[in-house]
Amino acid sequence: MRILGIDPGLRSMGWGVIDVEGSRLGHVANGQCAGTGDDLARRLLALHVALSDVVATHAPDAVAVEKTFVNKDGAGTLKLGQARGIALLVPAQAGLDVAEYAPNVVKKTVVGVGHAEKRQVGHMVRMQLPGAEIAGADAADALAIAICHAHHGATALANAVRRALV
Repeated sequence: MRILGIDPGLRSMGWGVIDVEGSRLGHVANGQCAGTGDDLARRLLALHVALSDVVATHAPDAVAVEKTFVNKDGAGTLKLGQARGIALLVPAQAGLDVAEYAPNVVKKTVVGVGHAEKRQVGHMVRMQLPGAEIAGADAADALAIAICHAHHGATALANAVRRALV
């Protein structure tokens, strides 16, 4: 199964693609889509075009997106939500189901601690995907989201198949 992980961001949307075969994870590609332009509409369009290209190029079977957490900066949260809308829209346009994971779930799955720092996440992603050249912190987070889905999504799929066969 090929999984695309997406870390939504308005200036930089991280993405990472992994292949999962049983319990083995393999790095395919990663990068960061730049939200370019002076106004919000142009940034969102740039993110949409770039992420659409990622989906077309890497043909994922599943997509996982990080959920937005609400912080003290309401305006910032709203803007992030708009970028997250692009992260949900593009896979839906391609007919893909999208799983969503809270940041603490991703960190706990990859690092073992729900409140891990970005550098700890990046380090553990590199440990789990040896040899991967990671494009930056947002791409590392996206790979972590894909890894999280490989663990949690596979369990959910196996349980659904098991229930269907009974």
